[in-house]
Order: sequence, then structure tokens, then C-alpha cells
Amino acid sequence: MPEISYHPLTPERWADLERLFGPRGACGGCWCMWWRLNRPEWNRGKGEGNRKAFRKLVRSGAEPGVLAYADGEPVGWCAIAPREQYPKLNHSRILKPVDDQPVWSVTCFYIAHGFRHQGLSTALLKAAAEFASARGAKIVEGYPHDKKKATADVFVYTGLLSAFRKAGFKEVARRSKTRPIMRRSF
Repeated sequence: MPEISYHPLTPERWADLERLFGPRGACGGCWCMWWRLNRPEWNRGKGEGNRKAFRKLVRSGAEPGVLAYADGEPVGWCAIAPREQYPKLNHSRILKPVDDQPVWSVTCFYIAHGFRHQGLSTALLKAAAEFASARGAKIVEGYPHDKKKATADVFVYTGLLSAFRKAGFKEVARRSKTRPIMRRSF
């Protein structure tokens, strides 16, 4: 794998995100808005509406995640922000808060086809955790899949348990057989 660099998503890097995500917004018109909106809002915005909403967020000065680059080309994405920016998490029976500690949440990965299954998600997760730590995060939390059988990449967008373990995260709760809550503290 070539040398990879990591950069926060800023307005200047928006075109790179669009190039990485493609016309479908990574997956089915999501544009990384799934955890930020309730289901009716997300469905109404699916596609172009979600793209506009996410672009508006980025233009506001928020840095909602980290892009990975290989030879100047965007090849990966990890969404990370303070948990309160993802209201849908609080409505999930299995992903509800573990305690009252302030955490940053990793909610989504997108890796370009040619870079999948090479360890990029683990490296990107480490970079995202360092990004959050540099902005004051004391705890970074994620919600990976713990699947025993092969699953299509599109269905494990919150990451895999193995990547979180390799990135130094520890399991702190499990309310479902396949969805642990993992944390890394700084």
C-alpha cells in the first residue's frame, strides 16, 4: 500500500469527499447523514438533500471527520464528532449511552474499492482518534460489527471489531451479540 496521509474534512477538501463518495454519496444517498437525522428527515433528503445538508455542515466550519489520501487521491473516510451531534445514537436500544462521560463517536467508514481489506480502516481509525484527541476528546467511542460470517462491505459501514481492537479500543458494553461499544481513552 502506498504512503497514506490523513486530513480533516474542511470546505477546501469537499471536492475530494465528493470524488471519494461518488454520485451515490458513498452508499444509497447517505452522505454521512444517517446518524445526524431522524429516519423521515433522512429519507426525504436521501441523495441530493443529504449531500446539501452535509456540505452545509462542512461549510459551517465543522470538521465532521477525516479523509485518507494515497498519492494525493482520497481513498478513505471516517466520520467522527462529539456524540451529541449524532442524535440517532440516543434513540438506539443497543447504542444508547454507556454512562454520562462526554465522548466522541466514530459512526462511519468508507474505503475506496482498491484499498479495502488492506488495514486502511484501522489506520484511519487511529488517525481519527488522534484528530479527536487533538480537539479535546478524552474518550473516543465506536460501534463496530462483530460478525462471525462474511458480510458485504456496505453493511459494515460502522467498522469491524477487529479494526477497533487493532487501533487500541476496548469493549465497554454489549447489548447485542453483534454490536459491541468500544472505547479508547486519552
